[in-house]
Amino acid sequence: MDGVLVITGGSRGIGRATALKAAAAGYRVVVNYTSDAAAADAVVSAIAQAGGTAMAVQGDVANEADVIRLFAEADAFGPLSGLVNNAGVIDRAMSLVDMSAERITRLMMVNVVGSLIAAREAVRRLSTQFGGKGGVIVNLSSRAAELGGAKQYVDYAATKGAIDSLTRGLALEVADQGIRVAGVRPGIIETDIHASAGDPGRAARMGSTLPMGRAGSADEVADAILWLLSDKASYVTGTTIDVSGGR
Repeated sequence: MDGVLVITGGSRGIGRATALKAAAAGYRVVVNYTSDAAAADAVVSAIAQAGGTAMAVQGDVANEADVIRLFAEADAFGPLSGLVNNAGVIDRAMSLVDMSAERITRLMMVNVVGSLIAAREAVRRLSTQFGGKGGVIVNLSSRAAELGGAKQYVDYAATKGAIDSLTRGLALEVADQGIRVAGVRPGIIETDIHASAGDPGRAARMGSTLPMGRAGSADEVADAILWLLSDKASYVTGTTIDVSGGR
């Protein structure tokens, strides 16, 4: 692999695992993060120690100016090859009737608007229509998009349903411009997103109830992302694959 890969939310969980694997595959990795500079710097250091190349760029994907700056800094790092739209947030489990407009808006801004703006900036650089050489965008969805998140995360599930629509629609829009767009729909994965939702033990608790009898790992999701980014998936676009142990 060559070129620059931007990973939003690349300092932890699935984003971190993807950054490490992408760097090992030869990408120059831009590790975007919102506030945890130490975590992002640790990812960059781990990549450098393994002989790879990476840099950390702070930016809130819910802020258009931050996204524009993120890609401008990536431009200085080299020609863009791809984007992993991984940044996302969740909140505590509750029914929709108890959710505030502020909570819903925050999730929509980060998970949906942020992904749309990042994809826009990537297309402007990758599209052969604008002088680019093509590339790949991988969007992170969730099994919640199809399961609905009832009585827990209906708002989060709705944002991921939007991501599925983005993947399909944008793929059709740019298929003749040298860009593939695909998605990954993780199930119950052992990351700290569960702690962010106030339930740090959720993955371990639910693991035994899943068809495969365990939760998945961030590395397993990252492997699917790297495959989609690679030429081995050269005829794959407009689709989202489940990495969910059968859930």
